[in-house]
Order: sequence, then structure tokens, then C-alpha cells
Amino acid sequence: MSGLDERRKKLLYRSAYTGTKETDLLLGAFARAKLPELDEAGLDTYEALLEIPDPRLYKWITGQETAPEEYETPVLDMIRNFKLVE
Repeated sequence: MSGLDERRKKLLYRSAYTGTKETDLLLGAFARAKLPELDEAGLDTYEALLEIPDPRLYKWITGQETAPEEYETPVLDMIRNFKLVE
């Protein structure tokens, strides 16, 4: 397994166990579907998003709050546009 694959595996686990059920469901499904598409820079951005406290990140994803400019990235847009059933 390559280092990138191992990193994706760890991010997949973290995505499914963030601490908030709603965020777990959304990010777990997103990670299963989209992590293979992300390059190293995309994984860096995604990992930074996982460091945000769950309630705040969920509000950014659902549009209840505006994310700070440094977090307004193509990866956050991918999460916002992700449909649980594709």
C-alpha cells in the first residue's frame, strides 16, 4: 500500500468518526466516494477541514455559517455539492 493510500485510509476512518452523527454520515459517505479523486494537495485541504470542530464544519457545509476565507476551497465546495445518494 502506498503512503497516499494509507493516508486516504486514515482520513476515511476519521471522516466516519468525527463525533457528531450528522457529520459522520455526510463526511463518511463523501470520503468513501471522493477521497480516491483527491491528490496530495486536496488531501491536505480535506485534512485541515477535519480539524475544525464538528458543529462549525457542519454549519459551513450546510450553509448555516460562512466559512472563513482560508477554508473556502474547492474541496469544501465538493463536500457542499456532494449528494449522499449519487
